[in-house]
Amino acid sequence: MEQLSLKAKIREQKGKSWTRKLRREKKVPGIVYGPDTPPIMIAVDYPELLRVVSKASGENIFLDLHLQTEGGVETKKVMLKELQTDPVKDTFLHADFYAISVDKELTFEIPIILENTPVGVTKGGILQHALRELTITCLPDKLIESIRVDVSQLDIGDAIHVNDLQLPEGIEVEDEPETTVAVVVAPAVSAEEAAEEAAEEEVVEEGEVEAEGSKE
Repeated sequence: MEQLSLKAKIREQKGKSWTRKLRREKKVPGIVYGPDTPPIMIAVDYPELLRVVSKASGENIFLDLHLQTEGGVETKKVMLKELQTDPVKDTFLHADFYAISVDKELTFEIPIILENTPVGVTKGGILQHALRELTITCLPDKLIESIRVDVSQLDIGDAIHVNDLQLPEGIEVEDEPETTVAVVVAPAVSAEEAAEEAAEEEVVEEGEVEAEGSKE
């Protein structure tokens, strides 16, 4: 996993007027906090933050945050905890950075990616992706970006559960072992087909009733 870095300046001012001023200057207001780090208000360059986010290949973004202080530069290992964006302009509004320790485990969610076509699908079955994210606990340097699952051997009725997943050493799964990750089910009758079948059965039943009435 590539080590990303970002420069930041400590800011003393806060409030809407100051944050608007920062944004006009192409900077993003933010905050750094953590178990051993009191909240620190910061500002980062918008283009640099965009570069970091664009280069990150997973949902969990770790980086070296270089804080410019009066006494020099202090580097903290952080995770980008939350990035608020403007829903209309799709621009960054605020960034939260969580200070971490390399020797303390954290809990993450990583995406589960299904690979290949199940044999059951070639027979008309339907692949259902039941669990799309896996919750894991590990040290920051043990974190993987995603887990890829080969589903090619799944036949109709077959399933893969959490306890079937193969993960690297040092990673503990928090999800229940019997939780279904993926399953191939038999093709279901569509709602339209079901309605047509119900209508046909109703017509047949009405015809049978009329036939019995004519006999009387």
